[in-house]
This record gives sequence, C-alpha cells and structure tokens, in this order.
Amino acid sequence: MATSSKAKKKTVRIASGRKRARQDVKLNAHNSALRSQFRTVVKGIQKAVSAGDAAKAGTLFQSGQSVIDSIADKGLFHKNKAARHKSRLAGKIKALATAAA
Repeated sequence: MATSSKAKKKTVRIASGRKRARQDVKLNAHNSALRSQFRTVVKGIQKAVSAGDAAKAGTLFQSGQSVIDSIADKGLFHKNKAARHKSRLAGKIKALATAAA
C-alpha cells in the first residue's frame, strides 16, 4: 500500500483542537502568501542582476529590503536568513555596479 505525502488528517475531537485546526488553515494561507511574496521579490532582483541592469536591481533591492525584513519580523524566516539573503543580493548588485564602472 503506497502512502501519499498529503495524507488526510484525522479530525480532532476536542473543541479547542478543532478551533486550532480552523485557525491553522487561515495562518497557513497567510504564511504561504508572505513566502510567495518573498520569493517573487528575490527572483525579480536576481533577474535584473542577470540582465545586467544595475539601476533596476538597485531600486528593486531598496523596496525588497522592507519585504524581507517584515517577513523576518513576523517570524516566518529567521532574522539571520533574511540578513543572508539581503547580504548576497547586495553583493551581487555591488559586483554588477563595479563591473559596469
């Protein structure tokens, strides 16, 4: 018998557990949206860097920093992970700017 990765969860009998399950659905949707927004911002910056557009990458990075920081503040990602992403993106933009100069 093959088990699927998305196995059906058992229903909870205790009222507080049922409430928690209802809340988890909403929280999961919100966290998924934030995670998607983070990925979109990072991909946009990386595309601008790979295209060689330092000005566009710089402006995207400025707006993207607040998105990355807000996700870390909400606890979706650890603050060190957010700092690592910002540092690596900044390094790529700086390398692109020095290469163009």
